[in-house]
Amino acid sequence: MNTLGQRIAYFRKQKGLTQEALAELCSVSAQAVSKWENDLTAPDISLLPRLAELFGITVDELLGVKKDAAVAVDPAHVDFGKLMLRIRILSEDGDKVNINLPFALVEVFLKDGKLPFSADGAAGEAMKSIDFAKLSELVHAGVLGKLVDIESSDGDVIEIWVE
Repeated sequence: MNTLGQRIAYFRKQKGLTQEALAELCSVSAQAVSKWENDLTAPDISLLPRLAELFGITVDELLGVKKDAAVAVDPAHVDFGKLMLRIRILSEDGDKVNINLPFALVEVFLKDGKLPFSADGAAGEAMKSIDFAKLSELVHAGVLGKLVDIESSDGDVIEIWVE
């Protein structure tokens, strides 16, 4: 997916939308959507947030901006009090989970043996499979950035960052 049009077509299909349905949701013609997907034109910039919302992604993802993979840094230079844990789960059944927590708070909950969030369905199962204690160990070793990026064969997506 190198072009904006290819990404629009991909995400539209992932959501099970026709060009006509997407056009109606964006208040444009089906021909406009077709032109976007064939890279003949691009959507108006004011439509980018709406498209991202409909697809359950960020505008950056729609535009093809990739977040850097995890990087190793010197833990002595990391202010753990300013780190944020970001979790994003998009399940094929339509579950959307976005969590943003101070990393220090996550560690308090880890010491108590419970985390302050849960979810039902596929997203809940995905959350149960994450070993937050291991993620904490990685962060304290100086690994930051995108730590987990999984897309299952049935379309579930799990992403975890510590920034």
